Amino acid sequence: MNHKIAIAAICCFPLISAAEDKVKTSPITASAELGLLYKTGNTKSADIKTGFDVKYEEELWRSTLAFDLLIKKTEKTDENGEEHFDTSDQKWTVESKTNYTLDKTSKNYIYGDIAYEDNRFSGFENQSSISAGWGREWFKNEKASLFADIGPGYKRDVTKATDSVESETQSSFIIQAQALYLRKINEHVEFKQLLSAKYAPKSGANSKYKAETSITTKLIETLALKFSFIIDHNTEVESGTDRTDTQTAMTLVYSF
Repeated sequence: MNHKIAIAAICCFPLISAAEDKVKTSPITASAELGLLYKTGNTKSADIKTGFDVKYEEELWRSTLAFDLLIKKTEKTDENGEEHFDTSDQKWTVESKTNYTLDKTSKNYIYGDIAYEDNRFSGFENQSSISAGWGREWFKNEKASLFADIGPGYKRDVTKATDSVESETQSSFIIQAQALYLRKINEHVEFKQLLSAKYAPKSGANSKYKAETSITTKLIETLALKFSFIIDHNTEVESGTDRTDTQTAMTLVYSF
């Protein structure tokens, strides 16, 4: 009887190992984050930040899809004297990027990138862009990695209408450049730095620059705490609108 159990265990072991390898080498990873800031006192408001990221990485392909949403709700009093929360500002962005490695030795790749942003905080109704070009994985080891790419593209900005000025659609050719640096400070803490430039060479056209810095601290295997600081800068905006927006956030991130 023991002999038969041993044989069965030996026969099943390759299947168990294969299943474990499949889980470990899954090409798809995903995470979702959520943060909430509630203010009381003279003014009551609530800020909600949420988003998700999906990554696919296998052999020559590396793809990412990211969605972020920021909502600001402020307490207002209606004509009946009743208090309720209304959405005063809102921002959501979605971006998808795919890299295809051309040379495993030098880690050169071609990429395609598409992005859309709807931002009530800024002077634009929405901004969208598409770009394709060449990039390189400059280095990658167990602790750090650096990706950088550049290529031509096209950008479309829709300005926000005011009492005196109608909404306007502005399109322009751009040169897009991006750099992503990742570093594991230790087994629980990771640092991320993203730099992005969408430069419009045409005189008077709007160029957009972005810098995102974050530190993620793992609390348990699937839950982490993320501190992030984002700077968005537009070179051409309507009068009375700031060129630079900043966002500081602390969110919980669940990985699955």
